[in-house]
Amino acid sequence: MTASLSRVPCTVITGFLGAGKTTLIRNLLENAKGKRLAIIVNEFGDVGIDGEILKGCGIDTCPEENIVELANGCICCTVADDFVPALDQILSRTPKVDHILIETSGLALPKPLVQAFQWPTVKSRVTVDGVVAVVDGPALADGRVASDLDALQAQRAADDSLDHDDPVEEVFQDQIACADLIILSKSDLMDAAGSVRANAVIGEHVARAVKVVPTAQGKVDPSVLLGLGLAVEDDVENRKTHHDDELDHEHDDFDSFVLDIPSIASPDELAKRVALAAEQENVLRVKGFVEVGGKPMRLLQAVGPRVNHYYDRAWTPDDDRRSRLVVIGLKGLNRPAIERILAG
Repeated sequence: MTASLSRVPCTVITGFLGAGKTTLIRNLLENAKGKRLAIIVNEFGDVGIDGEILKGCGIDTCPEENIVELANGCICCTVADDFVPALDQILSRTPKVDHILIETSGLALPKPLVQAFQWPTVKSRVTVDGVVAVVDGPALADGRVASDLDALQAQRAADDSLDHDDPVEEVFQDQIACADLIILSKSDLMDAAGSVRANAVIGEHVARAVKVVPTAQGKVDPSVLLGLGLAVEDDVENRKTHHDDELDHEHDDFDSFVLDIPSIASPDELAKRVALAAEQENVLRVKGFVEVGGKPMRLLQAVGPRVNHYYDRAWTPDDDRRSRLVVIGLKGLNRPAIERILAG
């Protein structure tokens, strides 16, 4: 069934922590070819890093007021309280938006969100054009679902009492089970054999015929992702996931906190500390803005042992120039130890 032309199409972009969702969306914004876009960004943690990145793009077809952040919560758990008001806000904009992108947090399950599009007050105005899952290619090639879960895998292998299907893998599997298109990110970091392994992992968990698109730096022609016209809300029950029999789900398996650190002198030194925290303390994701002494630009710091950092834009007079990092990991994070590592 195709979507009604009278409703605004929405693309749900899901994927695990650090997979590359924000990079993909930024590329879509920069190549929209006049299509007026709006974005709902759902963060896990108290500081909206991804929303800030997108707001700093300065793209006319997606002005800052068209970017709505839902911070410190999972969109699939707070649909009525957070998502519907955000949708109302975007749909009231003039001129009318042509397409809405919804970036879920790395911990969100897409299916409960898509089910909300069945509500009469929602369905009459918007439709799910498609669900896109972004997966970390090199991680999958190495047998992981995220950048560094070696410690978790070793713990699970050593303890027969642990559940065979750990929560992180279930989140990953539920995300791709609901997808209409899978973006295999960071393909430039894999050789041919690695690509085969990554695709094999995806194939093990996808029950439907779903196209896998390899990408580097999030570069995908928008026509590949937008305008699918699938009206996913009418087909969502055919996407079988681990949580289909649950009335609700919890994120008690994950912790997050915000850490203020001093201004730094060396981005490379901070990158080493982030990698060390990921290795020693089961940290899945570190992201934030950092002040570098003597530099007018703010440094964006992100993810795991394969740490990325770059200057995204100059500081403005209205910016809070504190260096702040959002740390996300498995339940029971040792905050004092992580603070010692990251603060230097």
